[in-house]
Amino acid sequence: MTQATPSQEIHTKKTTVHPLLIELLTEELPPKALPKLETAFANGLHQILKKHHLLSDDSQVKRFSTPRRLAVLITQVLEQAPKQPFSERLMPVSIGLNDDGSASAALLKKLEAIDQSHVAVNELTRKQDGKHEFLFLEGSAEGAKLEDALQEALDYAITHLPIPKVMQYQLADGSSVKFVRPAHRLTAVWGNTVVPVTALGLAAGRTIEGHRFMGEKTMQLEHAEHYEDLLFERGKVVASFDARKAAIQQALETQAKALNTTLGDSPEVAALLNEVTALVENPSVYVGEFEPSFLDVPAECLILTMRQNQRYFPLFDPESGKLTHRFLIVSNMQPADPSNIIEGNERVVRPRLADAKFFFETDRQQKLQERTAALADSVYHNKLGSQLERSERIAKIAVHIAEQLGANTAHAERAAKLAKADLNTLMVSEFPELQGIIGAYYAQADGEDPAVVEALRSQYQLRLSQATTESTLVATCLFMAERLETLVGIWGIGLPPTGERDPFGLRRAALGLISAWQQLQTGGWLNVPEPKKLALKPLLNFVASTFAADTIAEGTVDAVANFIYERFRNQLATEYEHAVIDAVLALQPAIHEIPARINACRRFAQSPEAASLAAANKRIDNLLKRADQSLDAPNPSLFTEAAEQQLYDTINQLQPQANAQYQAGDFTGSLATLAEVHSVVDSFFDNVMIMADDENIRNNRLALLQQLYQAMNQVAELARLD
Repeated sequence: MTQATPSQEIHTKKTTVHPLLIELLTEELPPKALPKLETAFANGLHQILKKHHLLSDDSQVKRFSTPRRLAVLITQVLEQAPKQPFSERLMPVSIGLNDDGSASAALLKKLEAIDQSHVAVNELTRKQDGKHEFLFLEGSAEGAKLEDALQEALDYAITHLPIPKVMQYQLADGSSVKFVRPAHRLTAVWGNTVVPVTALGLAAGRTIEGHRFMGEKTMQLEHAEHYEDLLFERGKVVASFDARKAAIQQALETQAKALNTTLGDSPEVAALLNEVTALVENPSVYVGEFEPSFLDVPAECLILTMRQNQRYFPLFDPESGKLTHRFLIVSNMQPADPSNIIEGNERVVRPRLADAKFFFETDRQQKLQERTAALADSVYHNKLGSQLERSERIAKIAVHIAEQLGANTAHAERAAKLAKADLNTLMVSEFPELQGIIGAYYAQADGEDPAVVEALRSQYQLRLSQATTESTLVATCLFMAERLETLVGIWGIGLPPTGERDPFGLRRAALGLISAWQQLQTGGWLNVPEPKKLALKPLLNFVASTFAADTIAEGTVDAVANFIYERFRNQLATEYEHAVIDAVLALQPAIHEIPARINACRRFAQSPEAASLAAANKRIDNLLKRADQSLDAPNPSLFTEAAEQQLYDTINQLQPQANAQYQAGDFTGSLATLAEVHSVVDSFFDNVMIMADDENIRNNRLALLQQLYQAMNQVAELARLD
């Protein structure tokens, strides 16, 4: 017996199975949204058809998308679903049946309402449901038909597309519809049969369209499984997004290698690859070039122009990493002679590069320092003043941070005062993405110190990803100062993030600050013997003091501190257990110490003493809350039990070593040292009545427990591990 292949029909006793092809042809779809639209369209159709049991177990989905179409091929689709069992609860037996067991008027009315008046009482099922016995109608219903389910699936898929911006357009009959782009044709073919569904004012057929310029204008799809091959062979369209992307990537890499260049390692290359894949239906790659004299302009300007405005791929020297005067063009045409395409693109890019050169040379006629005064005319926020006032605040904060870190305060102040000076340059006006980068070029040309130049260049990074070194210390000071000023200022005027809205990027600012503390620690700038260095609350209080009186709302410092710790909590939750995170963050320790404390707490939690000590700490915490007065140091002369003296002696023996380890940043060692007290603590609780009737003895025992609690909970609140 010959096995059926995917191209053959598959028959069952009840229904026939064929592949199903759905295509929606539109005007050009938004390229950056195309991959999401493709996925959502396919998932929506598959979800509803599966819900109606119209897919075989081995059914597969293949997605397609081009600039002008969304399409899905689903294999093994049934003409009609098998009969499906159903169970419908009708009403309690006491209401549905008369005393003689016959159907009550209420039951008869219910059966008539659901078109089941022909069902006899003895055909109903009685089941206990909660406290009452109910009547159920059970049986099997005819399975869904493909035509009906596909209409539902199509409606669902279209209405659930992640459309970035909806368009409303008018149909030929005068009615209007809303969609991401005007739709022109709907194709729905099951096997070799058209499924009569509709969408967006279109009736389904079997016609598909080829490439605008190279393929056949229209073709008839005789069988669903021929879709991809027919489009490619006669329509000159590569329907698969992934196939086009792979072809473009291979062609780009081949061309770059032939020229002894590279595409660079920027993540923007991958983003651009996705975008150009969504712009072409049959790609080809060509080499273009521009005059080498343009390379005198900062490379970032040229790269941004080519990638963002023209969607070209700049090429780089593999050894130096410098930009070359060549670039790659992804075209939607494959002519025998591509010279017109190449020359046309070179002709288009040249004026843009000339503009960048003009902006650069014009900006250079004025020193960066001379531009700072104009910041007084640029409003930062109507409640926070101008950009000049903001720069002055950032300068004060940067100097404060530099003083604590031992950085060059003059350089920190200079960098802060120049940081926003490039906002009114021609280059930044044309390319806002180059803020800071262009300022660094201009500062370097003006002869500013390299530390200042580096600070300007890196101020807009999202995160600091490298350990802070001597050469980047001033840059870190500016990086932190700018984000601290933003957090306190914006929050302080009543504009904290709400839900998904964070228009001023406060979450991003908090995460950037956390990365700065981590990189300072990695670079060795935050020594543990100086725990107050860059402590969060004092630092936020200083930042608040740089604003005009009555600008920052009361409670802002605490709210911003909690916000930063909460952002760090979310970040840590992907790597650590919630209990150890909660135990450490409950103390709100120095930001840079948090990972080390968590790791120490994690190791402690795995020790055999951890459970009993965590429970003991919880018990001590509850007892201390019951103290009716502040407690002094424990007085040994008031001890009446041997277990009291033993605990007192053990604490005083272990505490100096544990404190020394804690001060040195050996949090693991400190916890391990104090863990030696566990057997003595157990003995104390077994043999000592803490809440004694004598007030002096009771308070003395509580004072002893307070001493233990303070010693044990320097690294983390251990009770939270219980």
